[in-house]
Amino acid sequence: MTRIVVSGLGIASPIGNDTGSFWQSLLTGSGNFKEASALPGKGIRVAEVQGQSFMEGLGLSPSACDRNALFAVAAARQALTTAGLDAGLPRPERVGVILGNSAGGQCSTDEQYARLYTQNKRPHPMTVAKVMVSSSASWVSMTSGATGPCFVTSSACASSSHAIGTAMQFLRAGLVDIVIAGGTEAPLSAGTLLAWDAMKIMSRTACRPFALGRDGLMLGEGAGIIVLETEAHARDRGLIPKIEVAGFGFSADAGDIVAPNLDGMTRAMSLALADAGLQAGDVAYINAHGTGTRANDRAETQALKRLFGDRPVPPTSSIKGVTGHALGAAGAFEAIATIMAIENGIAPPTANFDAADPECDIDCIPHQGRAMPIPVAMSNSFAFGGLNTALVFKDMRSN
Repeated sequence: MTRIVVSGLGIASPIGNDTGSFWQSLLTGSGNFKEASALPGKGIRVAEVQGQSFMEGLGLSPSACDRNALFAVAAARQALTTAGLDAGLPRPERVGVILGNSAGGQCSTDEQYARLYTQNKRPHPMTVAKVMVSSSASWVSMTSGATGPCFVTSSACASSSHAIGTAMQFLRAGLVDIVIAGGTEAPLSAGTLLAWDAMKIMSRTACRPFALGRDGLMLGEGAGIIVLETEAHARDRGLIPKIEVAGFGFSADAGDIVAPNLDGMTRAMSLALADAGLQAGDVAYINAHGTGTRANDRAETQALKRLFGDRPVPPTSSIKGVTGHALGAAGAFEAIATIMAIENGIAPPTANFDAADPECDIDCIPHQGRAMPIPVAMSNSFAFGGLNTALVFKDMRSN
């Protein structure tokens, strides 16, 4: 089977607008949660990308692009640079763009509804172009010059994991040589935050994945981009690949619209391992979906135990206590964290783990990163709507 490798990474996040800063914040468990600027005085804390520095050199204006598209372009530019593709794309018609985005231009939607309903003004002429869910992929295509397949996968919190897995399948099928894949989200508008708050699953204190007394998630924003290509194509360009995207599994619960389902979670992970030609015992580290809600973390723990059977569940951590839950970008953040964990031989910690929960009795790597060999790792994303994904990454240096 054609091997698919990682050749570039890029990120725009609340904890750093480059992969080095992002990684150091993960290792120290240092989040950046503040009261939402869109809802002052409401007590809703979120993880926002700070300032406008991520936009430097993009040549794009917020009047033309929603914030989620700006994030995507910034992260894609970094990823292409680290992949050695910043000077131009070889055969751009063989380069695809597949991004995950849960809900499109939510900030622009909020702004234009306010303009329409409170100011009695017509929407801005660029409103449709800014709010459409596919706009982020289009802007990455236009700014990079990629003219291959270009589209967005929209599957709630699994959006960017679906995008990365789909990119892997396109590459295996020989449809493209390179894919700019990942996800983006800018959901911190007033209307979106109030809608999430109405579900009563947002913490006012801290996101504490797998911990006793955890009381919910906190939203975040940003973009994570991974440049993927076939191993042969990467080596022909003179690269020595380090990380392989080895497996992708996905499933649907066909059950409840919001409640997690053990069967669906377990099946996605099992399918990812089968796709990679691996067994559960080969996995050294798991980057969990780990939202910090009571239901998700308990269900994910049970699904992991079911997957590993008589074996202990390997060290498992969630980074959402640092990054927040970036919805359509979450899977991309977590895939990048997993890739960097393999590269550095350090499993990132679960932040804010102040007390163990007997119902989540797995090794959650509390507080501090753990140096350990990670030849194989898995990254999970389990979304509302019963949409489950798992990605498996391998260290090619250990082959």
